[in-house]
Amino acid sequence: MTAPTDDVWTGGIADDISRTILSAEEIAKRTAELGARITADYRGRDLLVVGVLSGSFLFIADLVRQVNLPLALDFISVSSYGDRTRSSGVVRMLKDLNQSIAGRDVLLVEDIIDTGLTLSYLIDNLRTRQPASLEVATLLDKTEARVSKIDTRYVGFECPNEFVVGYGLDYQGRYRNLPYIGVLKPSVYATEDA
Repeated sequence: MTAPTDDVWTGGIADDISRTILSAEEIAKRTAELGARITADYRGRDLLVVGVLSGSFLFIADLVRQVNLPLALDFISVSSYGDRTRSSGVVRMLKDLNQSIAGRDVLLVEDIIDTGLTLSYLIDNLRTRQPASLEVATLLDKTEARVSKIDTRYVGFECPNEFVVGYGLDYQGRYRNLPYIGVLKPSVYATEDA
């Protein structure tokens, strides 16, 4: 089975994308590089990889397959967006971890960091549980939108300050299935604040 290429995604949902900023091939290459770094950094340690749902599910699936170490996997889910394009600033815990992180090396995996408010909340919450270490990996880092300082050990790509979808990132639950990351046309969400 071959992976779909970006050019087969024409028509339908792809019509809502103004331009592609990262191809499936670029994402795969960078994910492999991050996996190799994580493998080197966590060798001999008790690694627990925690994915932030729902956006990180594609990235974390590809990333952990590039980490050549025994590791455990868990998921946490929070919401600060609802169906909007900007964070409300109010974070709600939707799903907590299934296991203790006390004394473990935790790698928190995000799809995108923009304002940093949600991730700040998560980091503060997880630190109270006394992990041996807590680091962050993100596919996209939108530093122009940053409100809260976040120390991110592993960054896939810098992201322009535009609304992006695909490869797990969504708008109102849609577009996650695109194999690339693209900028959503403003006409799709322009009436949101009207």
